[in-house]
Amino acid sequence: MEYIKTSSPKSGVILIELNRPEKRNALNNATLQEIADCLQQFEADSSVKVVVITGNSQCFAAGADLNELSKLDVVSIQQDLRPQLWKRIDEFSKPLIMAINGYAFGAGFELALHGDIVLAGENAQFALPEIGLGMLPGAGGTQRLARLVGQQLTMRWAMTGEMISAQTALQHGITSQVCPVGLTVQYAVELAEKIAKQAPLAIRVIKQSLKSIHEVTLSQGLKLERQHFVWLAATQDRQEGINAFLEKRKPEFRGV
Repeated sequence: MEYIKTSSPKSGVILIELNRPEKRNALNNATLQEIADCLQQFEADSSVKVVVITGNSQCFAAGADLNELSKLDVVSIQQDLRPQLWKRIDEFSKPLIMAINGYAFGAGFELALHGDIVLAGENAQFALPEIGLGMLPGAGGTQRLARLVGQQLTMRWAMTGEMISAQTALQHGITSQVCPVGLTVQYAVELAEKIAKQAPLAIRVIKQSLKSIHEVTLSQGLKLERQHFVWLAATQDRQEGINAFLEKRKPEFRGV
C-alpha cells in the first residue's frame, strides 16, 4: 500500500496510519480507496475487532487533494468514485476510532466525522475551509457536523472556514477526549483494546443502534434497540457474560 500503513499494536486492534506527509495527508481517491479496501478486508476478518485511523503528530489530513480535484469538470465529478469510497468507509460495521493530531481540514474533518469515537491531541484543529475555494464540503461535512453540533455552529463554521480548537471540539461533542499530542494514538489504541475485549456481536449492534438515531424517530429507534436486545438473548456471549458475572470471573467472549 502506498498511501497508508497498517499495523496491529494490540490483539484485535488494527492501526491505519495515513502516509502522505509531503502532501499533509491530503485525501486523494487512491488514499480513500486503500482505506476502503482495508476496511473491507478487516470486515471479513473475525480476529479484527476495532480499527484506529490516525495521521502524524502534526497533521491528520489537511483536506482533499486539490491537484486531483482541479482536473475534474462537472461530468467527471458526477462520475467520480469518491462518493462510493466514502460510502464504503461509512458502512464498516466494526468500531472505528479516529486519533487526530494537528490539522483535520475539509475532507480530513469529514473523515474524522466518519469515526464512531474521536480522540484529539491538544494541537488538533478542525475546519471546513471549502468556502474559501468557492465550494462547500462534499463528503458529508455539513450534514454530519450539523447532526453533532446543530445548525447554528455548522452554518457559522461552514460559511467562514473558522478553525475549531481541540477544546472547542470537545465542548461540542466532535471529540470525546483531548490528549497530550504524544499520547493521542496510545490512548486511542488502549481504548480500542478495551472495546476489543467486549462481546463483538453486542458491540456491532450498539454501533448500528446509535448510527440510526438521525435516520429514525424516537419510537422507531426504541423499537430497533429492543429488537437488538432480544436478538442478543440468542447469543452464547450473552450467556457467557451473565455466567461470568455470577461466577465473579472475567468473561471469555467468542463472537457467537
